[in-house]
Order: sequence, then C-alpha cells, then structure tokens
Amino acid sequence: MRKKNTAARTPSTATRPIPGAGRRVTSYDVALVAGVSQSAVSRCFKPDASISPATHAKVMQAAIILDYIPNAAARSLITRRSNLVAVIISNLANLYYPQVLSDLSQQIARQGKRLLLFTLEREADIGKVLNDVWQYQVDGAVVAAYLSDQQMAEFGRRDVPLVLFNRSPREHAVHAVLCDQGEAARLLVSRLAEAGHRQFAIIDGPGDSAVAQERKAGVLDRLFTLGLPAPIVVSGNYDYASGGRGLRKVIDRLGRVPDAVICGNDIMAIGCLDTARHQMGIQVPLQMSVAGFDALEASGWLSYDITTLRQPVQKMATDAVAMLGELMERRGGIAERRRYCSYLVEGSTARLTSEPQRFGLMAAA
Repeated sequence: MRKKNTAARTPSTATRPIPGAGRRVTSYDVALVAGVSQSAVSRCFKPDASISPATHAKVMQAAIILDYIPNAAARSLITRRSNLVAVIISNLANLYYPQVLSDLSQQIARQGKRLLLFTLEREADIGKVLNDVWQYQVDGAVVAAYLSDQQMAEFGRRDVPLVLFNRSPREHAVHAVLCDQGEAARLLVSRLAEAGHRQFAIIDGPGDSAVAQERKAGVLDRLFTLGLPAPIVVSGNYDYASGGRGLRKVIDRLGRVPDAVICGNDIMAIGCLDTARHQMGIQVPLQMSVAGFDALEASGWLSYDITTLRQPVQKMATDAVAMLGELMERRGGIAERRRYCSYLVEGSTARLTSEPQRFGLMAAA
C-alpha cells in the first residue's frame, strides 16, 4: 500500500497569510512576503543604496500588499541620523518668513530630511528652545535668531552643524547667509536725502532683534556722514499698531511732521501710512515720505504701494540649506559667510530722486 506523503508543504506567497494583521507592519514582514532579507528591504528604502532591479521590484510589490511605510525612527537608530533639521525663528521676526519657511522646507526635503520648526516669542528666549532642540537629536540647524557665543559653541560641542540665517556671527567661526542690513539702510537714506529730505525719523524694531538694530545703525551712520540732523527714534515691535503709535510719538517729540519716516519693517510702515492718511490728514508723500523693509506682499497692494527694500530670501534659503548639507556630510571646514544685497522697490509713498548715481558726487563735494 502506497504511503501518503506527509511532508509539510510551504505555502506560496499568494496563499500565505499576510503578516502584520492587527499590528504595525515592519520591514521583517515585507522581507517574509518578498522572500528576501530584511537588510535588502532596508536598502530599497534608502536613497542611493545598491539593490538589484529584481529585488527592488519584489520588495515594492510586497510593500504595496502590506501597505508598508518605513519607520523613520527605527531607521534613525541604524543610521544614527534623525533626518531632522531644526529651524529656529522668532515670532516677531519679519513677516516674509512664511516664504522663507516654505523655501527652507522644500530644500530640506530634497536632501531627504524634514524640517522641525521651533518658534520664539522673542529672540532672547532662544536658550529655552535649545533644550528642546537637543532632545530631538537633529542632524543640523538653521537659526534665524540671535545666538550668544556660548550658545554657538554648544552646537559645536554637540556636533550639530549650524548655519545662521540673516544673522551675523560677529567674530565667532560659524557659517552664515545674511543680507547686509546696514548697507540697505544707507542706500535708502541716500536716495531720500538726494530727493531733498532733511529731518528723518525712525520707528525701530524690537531691541533684541539683531536685524532691526543693524538697520537702525545703517540709517544713523549715513545721516551722520551726510551731516544731516539727528533723527527722532522711537521704539516699535514689528506690528501694525507700532507704526501708527510710533508716528504720533515722533510728531509729539519733533513738534511737526518729519520729512521722512523709516520703519523697521513693512507692517509698521503700513501702520504708519494708515495713521498718517486716515487719522492725521498727512499727505504722503507730498508732506512726508514713508519707507519700510522686506517687500512684504501687502506692501505692494495698490492701496499701500510702500517704498521698501527687498531681500533675495529665496536665494538665501537655497544657499543656507546647501551649505548645511555640505556641513552634515563633511563636518568641519572654514566658516563661510555669504552676503547678499537688497534692492530698492520704488513705491509711491516716498519722494525719490530718479538719478541715484549722482549722490556719490554730491556727498564728496
């Protein structure tokens, strides 16, 4: 009598029960269904890893069947990289930052990493935020806020590559991309002075904003060089109300309407403009010129058309991430600072000369 074959048969992939039912699917489940090693699955989801087309196809098919999504946290334990890049900015920073964040996020994603955003009420609060940054074991950081020398040194001690965005590292050896805020302010004063403005006023940004202070210093420096009267300076907070409130303070202190008001950013310039036109009956720019910084989208609206200075923020964001990517790959190296220039957007809120090149000759006379 013929004996029955009782040897166990291995079920095919089609009839094999799908692993992972009722729990999170892992790379080991994918490997089992695909009939490959777990390391092969890992290589399939790692950019630029070496894997044969046939193996890749089997793994991708198994991943679709199981609805598998790679676990970034688990992968970071193997690679010792979190694939996270910290971006630190202040809530009171210039309002073009939504565009900057979008550009930074896109550039960071192209490097296979993700942006982890940390916001500050004020730049002086950064010490509290850094404690959170260290907990996430980020691969690098782009910081658009003031850092002390000790805080910058802490990035080096923890081996976290750092690029400053629109902040000058002074003497500390840190990579940075920044716009020359002082030069932009000097350019603006030059054009206004050439057009005949003599008595200036400044509605300043927050005291702990390095950008605001660099802009104010540039205005003061150029006015001093030209031998013009010292400006009336009042404090602001980068918000709409600061612009209107600041204009009233300027006029109270000066006793009259100034020739030109330079605001630390566009949102304050808009507040100043609305107060001048709609509450104080001041004709802009006939009686008083108003100018700002940053070329905020609203500054170009027909009802405002602010004279302002635009920074190449998209180029700066692209270069900042590229610089950080090089640091994360190679580490070390000589600290690099890339400086960019602003250009003047000639709106209808300021009387400007059409021949700015003549200014240098006049000043030298």
